[in-house]
Amino acid sequence: MKYFKELAVIVEKIEVTHEQDKNLSLNDAVGKIAGLIGSCDVRKNKVICVGNGGSCAIASHTTTDLLKNAKIPAMAVSDASLLTCLSNDLGYENVFQKPIEFFAQKGDIVFAISSSGGSKNILNAAMTAKNKGCFLVTFSGFEKTNPLRKLGDTNFYVPSKSYGYVELAHSIICHCITDILSQR
Repeated sequence: MKYFKELAVIVEKIEVTHEQDKNLSLNDAVGKIAGLIGSCDVRKNKVICVGNGGSCAIASHTTTDLLKNAKIPAMAVSDASLLTCLSNDLGYENVFQKPIEFFAQKGDIVFAISSSGGSKNILNAAMTAKNKGCFLVTFSGFEKTNPLRKLGDTNFYVPSKSYGYVELAHSIICHCITDILSQR
């Protein structure tokens, strides 16, 4: 089927940058992130994941796998009452920034997931995470020049303008990371 062939080509073309635009192979990046997450318990840190829509589902699923299968402290900012309260009272652009401000500690790992890489609420959360001394991992797609792709310590970019392909690729990367951690 054409869809699966196109997805395979897109996954092969995922670009990863770190340390101010240095390229990193997908395998090396996944291993690096898995190693960093694997040491969370020693460092007394956690993983916090944020995303909108399908990316929120990926964030929630990833934290569940980290908690249940890999025994890593993790949380997703996806509670409906929290999201609706904060967006109503503080504006939707702050819906993820405030929980990062409240819960993140220096050394925590934050996954910021946005298909477009341009969602203001994800960008605000990412900047807050960086300001708090967190290790920021970004997942984006669509435009190569999207702003989220420049913010992370490690940035996974999926070269596609299709939500389906971008979200599937992000999910594959997150599953790969959690599967590595679950097998240790």
